[in-house]
Amino acid sequence: MVRSYFKTAWRNLFRNKFYSFIHIIGLTTGLTVGVLILLWVQDELSFDGFHKNGGNIYRVELFGGTGASKQIWESTVAAIGPQAKQELTEVQEQVRITPNCFFSLYKYKEKVFGEQNVTFADPSLFKIFDFPLVEGDTTKPFVNDNSVVITRKTAQKYFGTDDAIGKAISADGKENFTVSGVINDFPLNSSINFDMIMPMSYQVKHLLVTNKVDVNTDFSNYAYQTYVRIAPGTSLKKLSADLFKIHIKHRADDTDVDYLLLPINKMHLYNADGTDHGIQTVHIFTIIALVILLIACINYVNLSTARSLLRAKEISMRKIIGAAKLQLFMQFLAETSLLFLIATLFALFAIYLLMPAFNQLASKQLEFNLLNPHIWLIIIITVIVTLALSSIYPAMLLSSFEPLKALRGKVTGSIGDALFRKILVVVQFTFSVVLIVSTLVITQQLKYIQTKNLGYDRSHVFSVWMRDASKHYDAIRAELLKQPGVEGVTRATGNIINSGLISGDNSWDGKAPGQTFILHLMGIDKDFTHFFNLKMQQGSSFSGAIADSAHFILNEAAVREIGIKNPIGKHFRFQKTNGTIIGVVRDFHFASLREKIAPAIFFYRPSTYQTLYIKTNIHNAASTIALAASQFKQYNGEFPFSYNFLDDMFNNLYQGEQREGTLFNYFAGMAILISCLGLLGLAAYTAQVRTREIGVRKVLGASVTGVIGLLAIDFIKLVLIAIVVASPLSLVRHEPLVGCVCLPSASSMDNLCIGCRHSHCYRFCYNQFPIHQSRACQSGKKFEERVADVLSISKSRFLPSISSLPI
Repeated sequence: MVRSYFKTAWRNLFRNKFYSFIHIIGLTTGLTVGVLILLWVQDELSFDGFHKNGGNIYRVELFGGTGASKQIWESTVAAIGPQAKQELTEVQEQVRITPNCFFSLYKYKEKVFGEQNVTFADPSLFKIFDFPLVEGDTTKPFVNDNSVVITRKTAQKYFGTDDAIGKAISADGKENFTVSGVINDFPLNSSINFDMIMPMSYQVKHLLVTNKVDVNTDFSNYAYQTYVRIAPGTSLKKLSADLFKIHIKHRADDTDVDYLLLPINKMHLYNADGTDHGIQTVHIFTIIALVILLIACINYVNLSTARSLLRAKEISMRKIIGAAKLQLFMQFLAETSLLFLIATLFALFAIYLLMPAFNQLASKQLEFNLLNPHIWLIIIITVIVTLALSSIYPAMLLSSFEPLKALRGKVTGSIGDALFRKILVVVQFTFSVVLIVSTLVITQQLKYIQTKNLGYDRSHVFSVWMRDASKHYDAIRAELLKQPGVEGVTRATGNIINSGLISGDNSWDGKAPGQTFILHLMGIDKDFTHFFNLKMQQGSSFSGAIADSAHFILNEAAVREIGIKNPIGKHFRFQKTNGTIIGVVRDFHFASLREKIAPAIFFYRPSTYQTLYIKTNIHNAASTIALAASQFKQYNGEFPFSYNFLDDMFNNLYQGEQREGTLFNYFAGMAILISCLGLLGLAAYTAQVRTREIGVRKVLGASVTGVIGLLAIDFIKLVLIAIVVASPLSLVRHEPLVGCVCLPSASSMDNLCIGCRHSHCYRFCYNQFPIHQSRACQSGKKFEERVADVLSISKSRFLPSISSLPI
């Protein structure tokens, strides 16, 4: 019986080649795109989920600062981990991780490499996480302070097929690190990923000698990621409070500091306060996959039900000669299953061919392995659900009408009624239009980012890390300025595009007791402001005099937040330097446009400058880079020369959004393609059933254009209705790619977003007053009262946007 079903289905498939082709192309496209997106989603959701004790591993994050400077930082002080393990029974193990900033050139015999992905970590890294050593002693991964653990890939790069254990790698020609362990390459879905891991004990010893700072007891240097493994059933709220008590015990002034605990299996997609760090994109892509599959199903349902009239007599004859309703149902289900089988095979082949391009587009390393059970799970669930949605209704419809009426040409109204098909066409084009509008919005936002005035001029500027050449800056600068096309040279401590350096060690006259004011910091040269065309709002920039070592420049956000009136000449202490404010620079974006401009301080300390900035023009860029390379080599020998244009660095901040926009373009195109295939099939069917009518109209003098217009008008109406329906849906606010300015309210403690409608700002306001922060509020209001203040102001002005407040 089953064989008969599929044999008949195969005949029908070839009997109606045109409609079968439309069905297969539509279903293949939908399944291909849907499975690719769902594979991407599955990869995103699988990050860091392979650790056996993942449910008890947390990253400790800092929630610190007052007012506008209050933010969540992934980095903490190095001392909090060891102190917590020592004092809190709930903390079973801890590990600290910090990037390597000591070495950049690594040698083994004649092989030289410029490694970038190197870190320092405690040996407990291999106890907390599932990164077991395949060579070496897991209980003692570092033999001494000059040991190093490397990955298999790194071992092969340095030593080929030779045994890596015991071999020494030279770092910058100053230190030798002996390989004491080899681990498998880190999983692709791991947020923790390094090529070399050096012992934290080396870094602790080095800083103690060079900076006279013991990081094991220091609570002022926020440069370490800290992970803890806690006992099952531990109260996170209590643990956060205990961490705060430890911090206050060693640094009593930091009353505006809190600790948050972020589960390791959530840190890829969530922030520590539970807000979005990528999960929204995962949700959106999941919806898009389902929408595209739904559009493909709608095509099949539409065309199958529309063609039911052409098969009415066939079905009636089957019923008359004894076919039961269940048998007819199974026959049509077999036809659909056969189409899906063919479409699935084509989709699998298409996925195999498209996977490299999709990986490049999505910046992933997905593998299409048919032996992977996760891939088959996604494919089987997708096919079964799609098959169920698209087959049951047509099969029930085609097997339900009365045979005698069908033979006389009088089918039941439910079959002849096209209202349901029209509704489905409107639905699928509504989805398509929403995708198109979303794509246009993202494109406009990316265009806005690229053309946004950041407050400084980054055009044709590239940066170079100077290393040992920093001691010869004056000579290098003089040589570069002789080069035609070099329009300026300056230097600083770091990257103006995305300065990640912060400090809360400061004070000024009138600072409130217990107030923690976190500043972004950057050391700049005397001509830095002129080089980048930064505007001074008050005072002046540095002159290069020795006295500038005790001078500071603040940005407008810092002056506004601390509330200093007439700041020029006022006392300000930054870290160990007591000095005065000599200038206020106008606010400019030194971080992602998603973030509001934070308070910043600029100091003059030439001995710390490592980043060289060179401004050239489009005609002389190549020769300027070559000269910079020769100057670098003159003072740095065999160290590799590298440079980055600021425009490229700026664009790299938004690679995720750019990929998202590109993917949206393709997804919207696929949705339109599938929808148009459905319309093509319906148009062909309409022309087929109206052949006599068209013939009569042409005999009576109708033109070809008139006939085409007659056939197309019904479909044009449906598309226009879809556009009308989609327009209000598309006007729902999209998550902005850029932030906005939150205006301060009358209270110095509360920042209320009374200047914009963006949900980003509402979250920012909310993040200023989390429940566990109520003890730090000096306004005397409870958390609920302060949220009520936000609502009362916002609701009266922006009622439609209030629904996005994440409370």
